[in-house]
Amino acid sequence: QVHLVESGGGLVQIGGSLRLSCVVSGLTFSRMAMGWFRQAPGKEREPIGWIGVGTVYADSVKGRFTCSRDNAKNTLYLQMNSLKPEDTAVYYCAATRRVLPTMTPTEYNYWGQGTQVTVSS
Repeated sequence: QVHLVESGGGLVQIGGSLRLSCVVSGLTFSRMAMGWFRQAPGKEREPIGWIGVGTVYADSVKGRFTCSRDNAKNTLYLQMNSLKPEDTAVYYCAATRRVLPTMTPTEYNYWGQGTQVTVSS
């Protein structure tokens, strides 16, 4: 059975940092490309980044967020710096069998349950 479990969310002040983690089980993690998405209330799910052989980022987070992975620990990370109120959302990790970079939610096969990030002043 496949499980993706996010952690590390919480309340942070404007300009602060958080690191999210996503622990994956039931998959050969090293063979999967991974993505981070977020969804704010009343909005569609928004892509943040993709990590496979390389990384791809959405313009909204480029230069502030960094995706990384530790294949030995079956864990995906999202380092978030210079946080803004508009970064407030539920953050999801997801796994895809596609080899080429994709930021399309429907092209991901497995999803975590999400972790809340709230940026306040």
